[in-house]
Amino acid sequence: MSKDDKRFERIYKQGQLEVTEIWVDKETGVNYLFHMSGSAGGMTPLLDNTGKPVVSPVER
Repeated sequence: MSKDDKRFERIYKQGQLEVTEIWVDKETGVNYLFHMSGSAGGMTPLLDNTGKPVVSPVER
């Protein structure tokens, strides 16, 4: 990977002041949920209905 390549890619964004985003790790395919409200925010793996991480196909 060159220095211009980014490991994480935002695939979804909703909101302006209260933001919800989904990010994908392009190396592992794991999806992460990010939520920010004001100056507070957090990120966690996005889980399916069985509690397992959501994984997108990865292009190599």
